[in-house]
Amino acid sequence: MIRDQLTDALAAALDAAGIEVDRSRITLERPARREHGDWSANAAMVAAKAAGRPPRELAAELAAWLEEPANRPAHVERIEVAGPGFVNVHLAPSWLHDVLTEVVGCIPAELGASDDGAGRAVNIEFVSANPTGPLHAGHGRGATYGDALARLLERTGWQVTREFYVNDRGTQMRHYAASLAAAAAGQPVPEDGYRGEYITRWATELPSELADGPPPAADGDDVDPLLEWGLTRALDDHRDVLDLLGVHFDVWFSERSMVGSGAIDATLADLRQRGVAYDSDGAVWLRSSDFGDDKDRVLVRSGGEPTYLLPDIAYHRDKYGRGFALLVDVWGADHHGYVPRMAAALAALGHEPDSFEAVITQLVNLQRDGEPVRLSKRAGEIVELRDVVDEVGTDAARFTFLLQSVNTAQTFDLELAKRKSMDNPVYYVQYAHARIASIVRKAEGAGIERLPLEQVDLAQLTHERELALLRALEQFPEVVADAARTRGPHKITAWLRELAGRFHGFYHDCYVVADSVDPELTQARLWLVEATRVGLVSGLDLVGVSAPDAMDVLDDDQRAVD
Repeated sequence: MIRDQLTDALAAALDAAGIEVDRSRITLERPARREHGDWSANAAMVAAKAAGRPPRELAAELAAWLEEPANRPAHVERIEVAGPGFVNVHLAPSWLHDVLTEVVGCIPAELGASDDGAGRAVNIEFVSANPTGPLHAGHGRGATYGDALARLLERTGWQVTREFYVNDRGTQMRHYAASLAAAAAGQPVPEDGYRGEYITRWATELPSELADGPPPAADGDDVDPLLEWGLTRALDDHRDVLDLLGVHFDVWFSERSMVGSGAIDATLADLRQRGVAYDSDGAVWLRSSDFGDDKDRVLVRSGGEPTYLLPDIAYHRDKYGRGFALLVDVWGADHHGYVPRMAAALAALGHEPDSFEAVITQLVNLQRDGEPVRLSKRAGEIVELRDVVDEVGTDAARFTFLLQSVNTAQTFDLELAKRKSMDNPVYYVQYAHARIASIVRKAEGAGIERLPLEQVDLAQLTHERELALLRALEQFPEVVADAARTRGPHKITAWLRELAGRFHGFYHDCYVVADSVDPELTQARLWLVEATRVGLVSGLDLVGVSAPDAMDVLDDDQRAVD
């Protein structure tokens, strides 16, 4: 990488000046303004104290040494000293031509790949909605985020398992079954029941022997046939809509299974053995305040019923037992306060703090014609995720959910997401790929065959639009690594929009196939177009969005790429 080459050269310049500095302290960053160069180094400033010299004076010496023909790194055009002592490096376009060669030498699925994860196993648990009804639109954000994060971690060397935790026991399941029974009998839904339209719809599907049978038991863990049918119906619906969204799980883990296996009792025994569980007021408590929580938490109520916390601890204990080095839980905004107690519980079990992460997804404000669409499973006002995907399409749904950090609330505009115009972000990016396919078709129609890369003079690529595309492609591995490390798939959609924007600018200003274009330049631009295609496909793959070769007519100006 050019950054490593420049760092090596700066370290050599310091050695030549008799100054010892830890190489890791030398950093290179891209200047905010293009006229300041391609890279800006802090070498003089970090070495000034050891050298006993002003940083700017030292920077001038380093720059002079680097500009000597024998010392000048490849591709360096000129070096300037700026500010308090930055060494700004201006590179010839040839360094970006090397970037093109590297990009087209990769298949899209390998672009930006690294071994940062070193083959370690990570479990990403996401969605995990209660099986008491269909997934609503708000679940779409966590679903697409979890899947995109999994793709990012796989690209960066992790062994990823995608997991859905099925909360198939407890009070909410009994309320759900009672709601189905009431709807089937034509009776009012119980006060604590679910009133969504889906309850009425699903109740009509009940087999007669269940619809006419007794209501579900009021308590206990035993699963009666009605509850079992309702559980299966809900999970089948979850799997179906997630499949539409392109989200698939390796493991569907049943909470109920831990009761039969004794995992919950074994977890409590483990906590007791470690001295972090104690009895008080007839209940069993976790000493979570010893591990960073604001207070101790109840594990088993005085009546003998476990709280939600104990099965959750048992579930995470099971995941660690399966050999995962890292657990990542993607939870909804209502779980924010749950993070410290779970982290405390896992620390109490002896696990390192950095082996568990909880990502909290903020709310999605769904709009239609500027009016908010409310989501309430129990009140009956619910916009199903299925309806959103059916209306805007899988690609638009995924890309829109991933446009911004899940740390912030999101407004999802249904009308914008399905609009065939350049102000629709997903259309804007996909349209760039369709334009590339159109250029290739035009070249083939003109009888122009793209020559092997080694026969093409990439020095023809000097237009600022061309170089801007290559600069974006050069940054992609860095963006991928940063997005994976910070758990931020939205950084990929941001990069895709930037690359697409630069391509659209290139498309308007730089003809590829035309009588006015020199054949050698056409060949170089065909390879530039191919490199851009690889970048677009690679980035879109990371967010689970397709790269179409043709697009429908644009709403705004009736243009099309076909």
